[in-house]
Amino acid sequence: MTDFTYALDADGVAIITWDVPGKSMNVMSLDGFALLDSMIDKALADPAVRGVVITSGKKDFAGGMDLNVIARMKDAAGDNPAQGLFDGVMKMHAVLRKIERAGMDPKTLKGGKPIAAALPGTALGIGLELPLACHRIFAADNPKAKIGLPEIMVGIFPGAGGTTRLARKMGAMMAAPFLLEGKLNDPKKAKAAGIIDEVVEDPIAAAKAWVLAAKDADLVKPWDAKGYKMPGGAPYHPAGFMTFVGASAMVHGKTMGVYPAAKALLAAVYEGALVPFDTALKIEARWFTHVLMNPSSGAMIRSLFINKEALEKGANRPKLADESVRKLGILGAGMMGAGIAHVAANAGIEVVLIDNTPEAAERGKAYSAGILDKGISRRKLTEARKAEVLHRITPTTDYAALAGCDLVVEAVFEDPTVKAEVTQRAEAVMPTDAIFATNTSTLPISTLARASARPEQFIGIHFFSPVDKMMLVEIIKGEKTGDRAVAKALDFVRQIRKTPIVVNDARFFYANRCIIPYINEGIRMVAEGVNPVLVENAARLVGMPLGPLQLVDETSIELGVKIAKATKAAMGDAYPDGAVDEVLFWMADQGRLGKKADAGFYAYEGGKRQGLWDGLADKYPQAETQPDLHQVQHRLLMAQVLEAVRAFEQGVLTDIREGDVGAILGWGFAPWSGGPFAWLDIIGAPRAVAICEALAAEHGARFAAPALLRDIAAKGDSFYARFGGGQAAQAA
Repeated sequence: MTDFTYALDADGVAIITWDVPGKSMNVMSLDGFALLDSMIDKALADPAVRGVVITSGKKDFAGGMDLNVIARMKDAAGDNPAQGLFDGVMKMHAVLRKIERAGMDPKTLKGGKPIAAALPGTALGIGLELPLACHRIFAADNPKAKIGLPEIMVGIFPGAGGTTRLARKMGAMMAAPFLLEGKLNDPKKAKAAGIIDEVVEDPIAAAKAWVLAAKDADLVKPWDAKGYKMPGGAPYHPAGFMTFVGASAMVHGKTMGVYPAAKALLAAVYEGALVPFDTALKIEARWFTHVLMNPSSGAMIRSLFINKEALEKGANRPKLADESVRKLGILGAGMMGAGIAHVAANAGIEVVLIDNTPEAAERGKAYSAGILDKGISRRKLTEARKAEVLHRITPTTDYAALAGCDLVVEAVFEDPTVKAEVTQRAEAVMPTDAIFATNTSTLPISTLARASARPEQFIGIHFFSPVDKMMLVEIIKGEKTGDRAVAKALDFVRQIRKTPIVVNDARFFYANRCIIPYINEGIRMVAEGVNPVLVENAARLVGMPLGPLQLVDETSIELGVKIAKATKAAMGDAYPDGAVDEVLFWMADQGRLGKKADAGFYAYEGGKRQGLWDGLADKYPQAETQPDLHQVQHRLLMAQVLEAVRAFEQGVLTDIREGDVGAILGWGFAPWSGGPFAWLDIIGAPRAVAICEALAAEHGARFAAPALLRDIAAKGDSFYARFGGGQAAQAA
């Protein structure tokens, strides 16, 4: 069995079919590239072959490059990994360039054999770069298919000619959304944008017909023809110059200079536009190698592709039979309950949505209708699809409707008494083998499980708001939670197409445990007289999506006050955040409860943020001497990272892969870094310990380096070298 097969039909058309054994989606490997190369050679050398069609034996064309292959290329290069990567990338370019020239005479550009791509469905990454090298691209009229180059989303850029070809085909400005933002389109939109050529019912038949009728001129790409001019203008053209000036500003504005791939991509396009096409491919390969050699790229690929995929496929799932959810019960039809109902119904699960009144239950269902209506207005789904999803949601006040549910999720108020009451009411009518889950962000699972008659079937499933948009789900095991409950929760998260992490029960679990110190550190600095603008911009310049003050406004200052009071009551004299409370409670007393109140650390007008509130400086005047930018950034990062290490050290987090993926997806921890553990490996444990010691000396014991971090530093080790296979700290 091979990744590609070759067949010559009666008309003289060679059909090369991509069908990787054992995978639902084709991915390209080095062996696959070599095999494709040999088949192209065979077709070009055979006089009986009039042309070639490259297609897929699966419902989709391809999902991209196997990123593990790139990592192996780097490792296999020994002492000179950059040269090894560059040589490997140039071999890929050679294969695709061979397809593009197709045996034509280099001077007359005649005598080549037409090569077309026939895409049955989704074509991503190398799955589009390969068709872009063909002479014509035919795609099936499949509205579910996605076509694009999403590499930028995992810290690299299209490095197999996609960057150079798309920029030359469309022009830098038109190509920018697809290259710099990883924008994906369905086939009709991809054709309208100029990415592909035809959308047809039968792409193989259409491709064969084109191949048999193609003339020499049909095979010559614009950039190979005499007199080619880049659409929109090259950098030395007045219009092109302004495009690149604007693109540079846009890239820096969006990336804050911390994402190397975006800058490298822009450089590859700019420099490549100044030289002949084959030289431009070498420039692209050099910049691609530069990005792959950057530790940020490796960390992002590992966390956002390899580790994320492993977790979604059940890397830490107990080895039990399938526990997919057939019927879901939800207690509480507020924003969280309604959001859970929507994602479940959208995934094909029957849902019973319970609230105290029929009106409240119906409002919960209407939440789904609102989301679906937005999809219809954007032409992403149909009225029939909306009706299908809504039909799966049954709003009711009757707990007896839970009788057929195999999973029940409680999403009522964060009040232990209320949660205990609904737990007992639900367990009285739900099947005895059903799993009960509580959606809580702060309350200990083991404590809540005391209300259950079956604590081994009780588990925490913490969704992030808004549920339909946030990709992370935190699964929390209580002291008595059994393996079947964990398997059920993981299978449910897989069904709704989100990414799970599994943690043990502890105050704030994992995500909130790390994000609360980040918010608190920002507030502390305001109280110390640090300029709030410096605090916010320092956070954004290090890759955080929101500064700590904006984040607390978004999540609600009122909620922050509630959490602070509850935490202080539980911790007593050990409570460490009195300085933070002084600021938070004062803000609440001023009626500044956050964005929802149109007043917080920021001023608002009609819900739109206007800038930091002037009254903040009156209450907390700015110090004459402001700290260095890097010190502010270290405080904000270490506040989060050290909590992640402590959570792992204490066994709350049992897998650093979950710690990194959860940090990026859950609260947006500097994605360029690959997550908190990846960031510590990038800067090195000795440097991390030195930063901690300096911060602890000036700001207190909260910055003391954990014993595990010190041990890794002392032994010249790294987190991923020691724990990258999923090992738990407590077992090491």
